[in-house]
Amino acid sequence: MSLYNLKQIAGIAIPDSAIAKQATELLLEHGTEFIYNHSMRVFLFSSLNAKRKNLQHDTELLYVASAFHDLGLVPHYSSEDLRFEVDSANAARNFLKSHGVQKEKLQLVWDTIALHTTIGIAEHKENEVALMYSGVGLDVMGEDYEHLSQENREEIVAAFPRTDFKKKIIPTFFSGFEHKTDTTFGNIKADVCAFMIPNFKRKNFCDCILHSPWSE
Repeated sequence: MSLYNLKQIAGIAIPDSAIAKQATELLLEHGTEFIYNHSMRVFLFSSLNAKRKNLQHDTELLYVASAFHDLGLVPHYSSEDLRFEVDSANAARNFLKSHGVQKEKLQLVWDTIALHTTIGIAEHKENEVALMYSGVGLDVMGEDYEHLSQENREEIVAAFPRTDFKKKIIPTFFSGFEHKTDTTFGNIKADVCAFMIPNFKRKNFCDCILHSPWSE
């Protein structure tokens, strides 16, 4: 379902600015239907969490961050050697910079996207960062599921179906960094590699210490 025909879902107003519409167009052009639906649910879940916690935030920036947060997984935006979160964040920053958005907002969106999988840090940063982290956590892992009403859940999933999400999301993640598995060192996406690659050997922090060039 296209957002162009929707003004509000689960009580959340859908941004309809030129920037928001162009972000949606890029998501639809370069992403997949699966990533599109996930990204829209993330925005809505993030926004509902903001309402529940009474957190002030920039709705347009949160929307753009949600639209771009997984685009680093797709070939158009994927680099050869950066974490997919950084590729996604760079793409969003370049997009907003082309619209003349000020430096502080560029950095906020960059952080919101780059940190969206960084457990233990994202939730303590600016509201936009913490909110999208919470929206991703709710959609992917069911975090705070108990705070989502059945009515809101059904309305959102009807608009943006999950379509076997549990089975598809891990391979979708992996497809975005299977050519650069070293970028998952030190982050939760190493779990994806271990799930998808038989006998995957993770880079180990302790090995890095013990095999450093220091002589002592």
